[in-house]
Amino acid sequence: MSARVLVVDDILTNVKLLEAKLSAEYFDVASASNGPDALRLCATGAVDIVLLDVMMPGMDGFEVCRRLKASAQTAHIPVVMVTALDQPSDRLKGLDAGADDFLTKPLDDTALFARVRSLARLKAMTDELRSRALASRDLGISDPIAAAASDAGDRASILIVDDRVSSSERIRGALDKLHMVEIEADPHKGLVRAAEGGFELVIVSLGLADFDGLRLCTQLRSLERTRNSAILMVGETEDRMRILRGLELGVHDFLVRPVDRNELLARVKTQVKRKRYADRLRDGVQTSIEMAVTDQLTGLHNRRYLETHFAGLFDESAIRARDLAVLMLDIDKFKSVNDGYGHDAGDDVLREFARRVKDATRIVDVVARMGGEEVVVVLPETSLHAAAAVAERIRAQIEGSPFAIYGGASQIPVTVSIGVSSRRAGDLGPAQMMKRADEALYRAKGEGRNRVIAAAA
Repeated sequence: MSARVLVVDDILTNVKLLEAKLSAEYFDVASASNGPDALRLCATGAVDIVLLDVMMPGMDGFEVCRRLKASAQTAHIPVVMVTALDQPSDRLKGLDAGADDFLTKPLDDTALFARVRSLARLKAMTDELRSRALASRDLGISDPIAAAASDAGDRASILIVDDRVSSSERIRGALDKLHMVEIEADPHKGLVRAAEGGFELVIVSLGLADFDGLRLCTQLRSLERTRNSAILMVGETEDRMRILRGLELGVHDFLVRPVDRNELLARVKTQVKRKRYADRLRDGVQTSIEMAVTDQLTGLHNRRYLETHFAGLFDESAIRARDLAVLMLDIDKFKSVNDGYGHDAGDDVLREFARRVKDATRIVDVVARMGGEEVVVVLPETSLHAAAAVAERIRAQIEGSPFAIYGGASQIPVTVSIGVSSRRAGDLGPAQMMKRADEALYRAKGEGRNRVIAAAA
């Protein structure tokens, strides 16, 4: 997988060495010799992964990482710290700053490439979510990127799958003051619990007695209900090749025994924050989709959605020679409601009108607000006669009881006129159906309102 890697180091020979190694693996490489330049390059959006030296004059790597992770603009960029420092406290300091990993010089090329490829895949997925979420800002939705970057990474739901009681209890003991932790010794049950429990992070031991822990990781990655959960492997020093294989297969992070408590906490925090970041972006995308096709006042579909889905239903009806009908509804004398009671009362009527229409139709029916007080209902696999019956049921529900306005302080009677039409063999598209329904609606208005008129089949 191609990705643009930014190498940040004040020693030119180190930069050139890493550049040669990464270029040979088909990565695009950029470089910076100091922290401020690295921050500026990352802010351009042209960086996928940062390989960051710690010991630099002026702004050191820890500060660069903290600033990257503190900005909503760059928080999603993976950072790997590369340094000669090899003390646990140095590693912990880097992870606490938000680094995704901490590699010690001299670098193991196989481990470096496995980690970079793993993070490149993660970055590509995040970029896709970000681009969709950013589009929601054009619809006037609050910025999902800033909200996603603000999570603290605590109070996560975590499942530990480990059949060694002493090991699983030590891990839980380190985590349970900050997170909600459960343990499952049986890997088969662990897969089921992970799927049903909605855990944000699953910690998998690679030393399961009668089961391949790496296989469990791949099963978690493949299931629809767990593929977005973060996965953390725990293995022994001799599991190195299996750990690297796990990174290639999509596992997010790993720890090597004996597990350092503080490193465990830091890696869990990083993975939870990254998982929630992606979840927030997905939620933002879903919200933008809903807003793009939903009328905000009534909660019905809007005209854009109607035009797209009506066309699809029409084509399917024509191909399969199945019935298709449409209702055009218009609230009688709605202008007098706005003029006599005010627009707030008019909005109350529209919301209640939409609710009653939805209650009288099926899930498969498309109910959309065309604008003003006009609503269209598309009825798949419904004959003209059956559609007229649905229209009469709606008409009766609207007339059946008065509509509350002013928060229930007052009530007013409301009626509706409805035109009905169905697809004819010679129709070329939904427009002909809509025209006949509109003409039928016009007749219903002209004949006294509060009635249903169906166009000839």
